[in-house]
Amino acid sequence: MPVPVPRPRAIPAVECGQAPAASQDRGPSKEQAPPGTPPAEKLSGRPDNPTQKREKTTENRENTPNRSTDRTPGQSTDQRESAVPTNLTVLLIEDDPGGSPIVPDLLDQSGKPIRVRTARNLTEAGRLLTDDVHCILLDLALPSPAPARASADDGGDGDADGHDELAVLRHVLELAPRHAVLALTSSSDAERGAEAVAVGAQDYLFRDELDGRLLSRAIRYAVERKRSDSAERRLAEGRLRAQENRRLERGLLPTPLLEGSPLRFAARYRPGRSRALLGGDFYDVVRTPDGTVHAMIGDVCGHGPDEAALGVELRIAWRALTLAGLCGDQLLGTLQQVLEHERAHDEIFATLCAVDIAPDGRRAGLCLAGHPAPLIAGPGTPARLLPYDNNGPALGLLPGARWPRMQVELGAEWSLMLYTDGLIEGHVGEGRERLGQDGMVEMVRRQFAEGLQGEQLLRATVNEVRELNGGELADDVAVVLLDRTP
Repeated sequence: MPVPVPRPRAIPAVECGQAPAASQDRGPSKEQAPPGTPPAEKLSGRPDNPTQKREKTTENRENTPNRSTDRTPGQSTDQRESAVPTNLTVLLIEDDPGGSPIVPDLLDQSGKPIRVRTARNLTEAGRLLTDDVHCILLDLALPSPAPARASADDGGDGDADGHDELAVLRHVLELAPRHAVLALTSSSDAERGAEAVAVGAQDYLFRDELDGRLLSRAIRYAVERKRSDSAERRLAEGRLRAQENRRLERGLLPTPLLEGSPLRFAARYRPGRSRALLGGDFYDVVRTPDGTVHAMIGDVCGHGPDEAALGVELRIAWRALTLAGLCGDQLLGTLQQVLEHERAHDEIFATLCAVDIAPDGRRAGLCLAGHPAPLIAGPGTPARLLPYDNNGPALGLLPGARWPRMQVELGAEWSLMLYTDGLIEGHVGEGRERLGQDGMVEMVRRQFAEGLQGEQLLRATVNEVRELNGGELADDVAVVLLDRTP
């Protein structure tokens, strides 16, 4: 008859001081010693045959449903960590070959027994450190791991002889960065306990003064403090990342180069992405040495960070090409080459409107690449759209496309508004009707009649469009306003 082969164990490490698997009514978690049990075994909970105890505990663990998870299905990690759990599991790491008890009976805040696992060294601790462990009780008298003894040689905080008294704690903190840790030390070594807290433990307790009530309360406090510290650290990291992103995106927004120009400039920018400062829309204004003022506004299809990055690349390329003397069809053709090389896939395209205003300010050249025509208004002249009959295709759609440059008359005094389609595609009320270019023109006419100009005009326009939409606009919005007064 063949010899039976033992079944593999899920966690081949001892859980001394822990009861057999809890039943469905969550009964006591520590094993009750039967009458007649020798005193040493009754106190420590350790049988004479550790191997037999390990196998029994492991088997019970495998046959007990949901014993090591204590989680609600569909519950997120943040929800699980939002409060101290009522069914606690503690991992005790201590070297006690004599079998004397170090941890008394423990109850949680609801009066239920706290489950205790015991590891005699760091190797066993690593095996027993599962997701359902909430707190680690570490005896600082545990021998240090061999690699940690050389910490002083590597510049660590060791003694003169190279021994780091808290090396075992450092190892545990590295092994379990998300778990609460309580350090156990003797009452004559309070300084060492304070150093343990400074290194990263949540608190320290005197090993020879433990009682169940004190230890249970300390465990709950340590778990809550660790949860609070972790949440605070994540919040601080999130704020730091947000600040860095804001500084980066703010630095990517353009600074108009209009020195020496009589034109006044104003701009308004609202990305469609939540909590973002930069979207797929882009704009820029520069004045070349001959006195010509060049203005541009564009829109990359999409709203994500990749589209925002591509918009920045196109803006920088436009500025460099404009300062190099290119304009009109030649400039847009070069921009299309930049787009084709930088876009993530062939479906990405960008619309663009470019205006070059003559040094006398009375006329301008206009190029449209699939973009809405600018709006112009002046004293005694109602707001209207500039011609868009020769509107060319968007950049990135047709290889070898052409974009004709149209000459337009501006007059002696005017306001020229360039915008992206996010301003005109918002809904009007609860229906499916959109504002459109006609609605925007009527809105701007009324605001001009009310005497609004510059920043006030743009702010009122964007706010009214948002109110008509019933909330935040889904698309990015960029608006540029250039004013000329005699």
